[in-house]
Amino acid sequence: MIDYSDFFEEVIQTHVEIEQWFAGVAPEGTLQNLLARFSPEFSMVAPATGTRVNAAGVNALFTRLGGMRPGLKITLSEMAGIDRHARGATVTYREHQVDASGTQTDRRATVVFEKQASGALLWRHLHETFIKA
Repeated sequence: MIDYSDFFEEVIQTHVEIEQWFAGVAPEGTLQNLLARFSPEFSMVAPATGTRVNAAGVNALFTRLGGMRPGLKITLSEMAGIDRHARGATVTYREHQVDASGTQTDRRATVVFEKQASGALLWRHLHETFIKA
């Protein structure tokens, strides 16, 4: 059985930072730590529109949304590995968000990770799709 635990832990820790940043309760330096998790070649397919977003777009998104989702709670589930190789891995997970206003979203995500020579894991590509209730 292939061990994906280091990649799952990266998903979890990244979402801890996202939750804190969006909720407005992030410690000093969280935005910088969060942005450093993404490859300069990062790309994303947005969940609602299918729009392709690059690293600069994600940086702008995170910068703009800091503190804009008070009470945000993110719950991750259904983590599964798709492929692991010497240069990284592809994993999938389900992400449920709810904030203090009652706004909820549910999505499935697939992420491609790059493993750096240092052992650091970078988010290279993310594809999200909303799940309708």
